[in-house]
Amino acid sequence: MNVPLEISFRNVRKTEAVESLIREKADDLKRMHQNIISCRVALEAPQQHQRSGRAYRVRVTLTVPQGHELVVSRDPGGGDLHDELTSVIRDAFEATRRQLQKLAERQRGRVKSHLEQEAMGLVVRLFREAGYGFLKTLDGREIYFHRNAVLHNDFDRLQVGTGVRFGEGLGEEGPQASTVQIVDKPGGHVSGDSDRAFEPPMGWGG
Repeated sequence: MNVPLEISFRNVRKTEAVESLIREKADDLKRMHQNIISCRVALEAPQQHQRSGRAYRVRVTLTVPQGHELVVSRDPGGGDLHDELTSVIRDAFEATRRQLQKLAERQRGRVKSHLEQEAMGLVVRLFREAGYGFLKTLDGREIYFHRNAVLHNDFDRLQVGTGVRFGEGLGEEGPQASTVQIVDKPGGHVSGDSDRAFEPPMGWGG
């Protein structure tokens, strides 16, 4: 896992099997949400339950971008006194996964509502043989696009500096242009290396 994982034990024997299970479940969450900042897992066996059976409390705390913190706790109760620790861990992580999924869906919904609007931009990088390039938006962002997103089979007509109208969508790696259409006022052509930065030509306003 590429994010900090903290595991604490209180009145619970630390074993390699338990640590391995927690790391496995944390990795599953990481694959589900690539931007997890930190994951803290606390395991505890409250003293008051030891006479009638071993009860375990497991708390999972996730920190994700935009200041979100998800906290899931599986506390001991009458029906949990004889639950195995591994079972409680699995249950806590499953509940965490459901919360993380709901958060991701809400975030995607907000992004989609913003991204589906059409915007204007310029082609700033172009890789013809590989079949993709990058647009620069009016607010300075760079957006990836694939040749299949270019309308009317116009990919081969694009040049660095061409003005386009594009629709933005959400791909596997983040925002990308879902449609790209050449506008009536293309920008100037820049010869040479397609990786060079390009400034909009004077008077270009889309």
